[in-house]
Formats: sequence, structure tokens, C-alpha cells
Amino acid sequence: MAETSGFKEYLAGLLAGVSTVIIGHPFDTVKVKLQKHNTGAHGIKYKNGLHCAARILQTEGVKGLYTGATSSFVGVAFESSLLFGIYSQTKRSLQRGIQSDVPQAEVIIPSAAYGGAIISFVLCPSELVKCRMQVQGTDSLVPKCSRYNSPLACAFQTVRNEGVTGIFRGGFTTLMRESIGNAVFFSVYEYVRHYMHLHLKANSSYQSNWIDMGIGIVTGGLGGVAFWTAVLPLDVAKTIIQTSPDTNSTRNPFHVLNSIYRRTGLKGCYAGLGPTIVRAFPANAAAIVTWELAMKILGIKHG
Repeated sequence: MAETSGFKEYLAGLLAGVSTVIIGHPFDTVKVKLQKHNTGAHGIKYKNGLHCAARILQTEGVKGLYTGATSSFVGVAFESSLLFGIYSQTKRSLQRGIQSDVPQAEVIIPSAAYGGAIISFVLCPSELVKCRMQVQGTDSLVPKCSRYNSPLACAFQTVRNEGVTGIFRGGFTTLMRESIGNAVFFSVYEYVRHYMHLHLKANSSYQSNWIDMGIGIVTGGLGGVAFWTAVLPLDVAKTIIQTSPDTNSTRNPFHVLNSIYRRTGLKGCYAGLGPTIVRAFPANAAAIVTWELAMKILGIKHG
């Protein structure tokens, strides 16, 4: 396949983001509710992810699992387009002059961290809106009269009450999460993909397309699990920072995590781990399979 112009790489990333939201958003709703309610000193407590999901279905129906999905579709599709596009192009630039078929950590890590840092500026406001919409469900202590009617209303009210900087609350934490997490994700993805291709394709008589899809499922799934295992405490801190009703509360993730640890221990710092890991494998597997398939259709060379 010939090398392609950049816009196709961004289009492939956008399609990957759409598939991620379709598969992963219900799990994300459960995760956010657990992070918000199971780390506080008072209020609602869920026994586990299944208990939380059952409460949502009982009180809000299936649509409750997709609360905040509108902003998530917009945010995740756009950030996925940027992430995969920037990663692919930066990686190609850094690989010039390197003659090796083996993945290079000095190429993968900075490319992924750079892409993660850039998309954090898109993700922060879209996730702030998403989290506030998810938290205000019928299980929330938020009075009905003060609930947001739509993601757009949430964004406007946040800017009106907190200023433009309010919509970027938790920005530093999001940047840290995305830079570190994507460096881990793409490292796992690239290395596992390389060795699976090396062993499976050399010793298999099955059709190549099915092998590629299977490898995409495994590498994307494992990459997603590695991402969230590495950065979930930062995500917990981000959720608390973005959903706190006190505009003067600390935005330092380490102060937030220290406070959570003193109240609930290490378990609190990993609140939402169950639904996050359960979501991570299928959502990221879908993203990688969609990305690789889109690249193949668009004629993009994937080294």
C-alpha cells in the first residue's frame, strides 16, 4: 500500500472513536457514578459495578446508560481522530532513518505521549460535560430544578457560572492521564501486535484478514486494559475535580488522591476499576479493529 495524505489517517481515527463510544459508553457511565459516589464521605454508595448498572436500569432505563453520550460522541470522535492521526504522523517522522522492523520505544512513547497531550485539550471540556451529565442521574443528590437539560446547556451554564476556565477544570489531570496512558497503550499495542504477527501469520493457514482481526482484538483489548490500569487513579481525581460543586476546591490531582486515600484507602483511588476494565477490552478492541480496517480500505500503510 502506498503512503497516504494525512487527512485519511484522521478519518480512520474518527471512525475508531465512534466505535469506542458505541461499545464503551454504558460502562463509562457506571464508572463515573462509582467514582463520584463511592469516594465521598456521605451520600449514595454502590456495592459494585453490577449494582450500579442495575440501579441505573431500574430508575432511568437503558437510556440512562447513555447519559452524556452526545458530548462523548463529539469529543471522543474528534479526539480519536486527532490521537490516531498525530500518532501515525509523528511516528512516521521519528522513524525516518531507523532501519528496523521491530517497534522502537524511542519512537512509540514520544509519539503517543505527544498525541495524548494534544487531545487532552479536546477531552477535558467534553468529559467535564459528560461527567456532570452522568452524575446528575436520578440516583444523584442534585435537585431536579438544577439539573442540566442537555450537554449544551451544561456547557453554557458552566461557562456562565465559572468562566471560560471553568470548562477546562481538570485540564492538567486530563493531560497527565492521556500522555501517560497513551504511551502505555501504544507501547503494548505495537509490541504485542509485532510478536503476534511474527508467530501467528508465519504458522497459520487461515485467511489473513481473520488473523488481522483477531490480532486487532487482542492488541487493542490488552492496550486498553494496560492504559486504565496505569492511570485510573488520575481518572478518579479528574472526575472528583470536574464534578465538585465547590468552584474553589483543589484542582491538584495529588491532593485529591491523598484525601481519597485517607478516607477510603487504595480501593477508593481505584474506584470504578471493575466496569473500567470490563469496558476497556471490548471498547479498545473495537477501536483498533475499526482503525486498522479503515486504514486498509483507505490505502494507508501501517508499519
